[in-house]
Amino acid sequence: MKDKSNILVEKRNSAVFLRPRFTIDLDKSTGQILENFSKELKKEDCQFLGNIFDGHVFISVSKKEEHFWSPQLHLEILEKTAQKSVLKGLFGPKPQVWTLFMFVHFVTGISFLGFVVMLFAKISLNEPVFFPIIMMVFLSLIWLVLYLLGKIGKDTGKKQMSDLHDFMIKVIGD
Repeated sequence: MKDKSNILVEKRNSAVFLRPRFTIDLDKSTGQILENFSKELKKEDCQFLGNIFDGHVFISVSKKEEHFWSPQLHLEILEKTAQKSVLKGLFGPKPQVWTLFMFVHFVTGISFLGFVVMLFAKISLNEPVFFPIIMMVFLSLIWLVLYLLGKIGKDTGKKQMSDLHDFMIKVIGD
């Protein structure tokens, strides 16, 4: 008969998000889980790179396997009781890629708002509104392209996301 105490229940949020999140309740202490990750990441044959800081584990693919869209797995291990903890995970792009995307989104959004104000001013002054409308459509298309690029990047890194997830499951299952 199978021991049901070792069954992991993973709660995931919607698949629509570009940065998938999940939560797993564990019957191990925070220190034990962090120690398991530390041991695994230090092994010679480990195919992943990782850092551990104050209950946070950052795992990424090796430099040899890395490409622009390579994901990173951020795990936060929170203590529930002395022998129980909660693991919260977040898949996302490398911080440099995420920062670039957020910067472009910010510039696009601020520009869009600027052209909305320009449109309102031109309407109030009974001037031609062609330019602000064209720019608002163009900026909306840029937003769409950014979203699609994010989806393409997520799909490109899916295999590596799966590998990172499998590695995490292996470590917390030990």
